[in-house]
This record gives sequence, C-alpha cells and structure tokens, in this order.
Amino acid sequence: QVQLVESGGGLVQPGGSLRLSCAASGSFVSINTVAWYRQAPGKERELVAGITRAGSTNYADAVKGRFTISRNNAKNTVYLQMNSLKPEDTAVYYCNADYLRRDGYGVSSRGQGTQVTVSS
Repeated sequence: QVQLVESGGGLVQPGGSLRLSCAASGSFVSINTVAWYRQAPGKERELVAGITRAGSTNYADAVKGRFTISRNNAKNTVYLQMNSLKPEDTAVYYCNADYLRRDGYGVSSRGQGTQVTVSS
C-alpha cells in the first residue's frame, strides 16, 4: 500500500509562488501516473495537472503557463510549482497516484491534502 503525503501549502499573496510536494512511501513496485487535484469550498474537485512515469504532462486550462508539474522517480516524489497565484487558486490540493502493487494489481491512492490560500 502507498501512503501519499502532500506538503508545501500555505498562505501567499496574489502573484506569489508555492511549491507543493507529494511524497510516496510504502510497499509498491512503481508509481505510475500522478495527478494533482484541488477542491475549493462549495465547488467540485477539479484536475489541476498530471504527469506520467515517463514525464508526459497535462494541465487544466486555468493553470497552463503558471503551474508546472514534475517528478523525481528516485525519490518517489511529485512536485507542483505554482507561480503567479490568483485568489481563485485557493483550495485544498490533493495528489493522487496510480501505482503497481507487489501482487501485480494496479490501484490508486490519494493523500490527505494541503491547503493553499491566495489572499492579500
């Protein structure tokens, strides 16, 4: 089973930057696609960005050009660099990882989330 721990959230002023981390630990063969989602109060959860094990990425239109997702497979960690933050980016950010268990099954796991608040 994989445990995912997000970190790096906090309070930042509009125009500022934050870097989120999603660290995976536990027993698994490989971490495959990892995605960052966010959920603001009263809104549905939305996909922010995703990255495959090979490094292919995709982004929501709302964050293209401002956010960058990357990963370090040796450290089993995925990052989300967020620049030019806007108040509408305020949300709880979660990472979700698809991984291969040692019994050969592919499953998904999600972290507990980290709060990002963009406000002056």
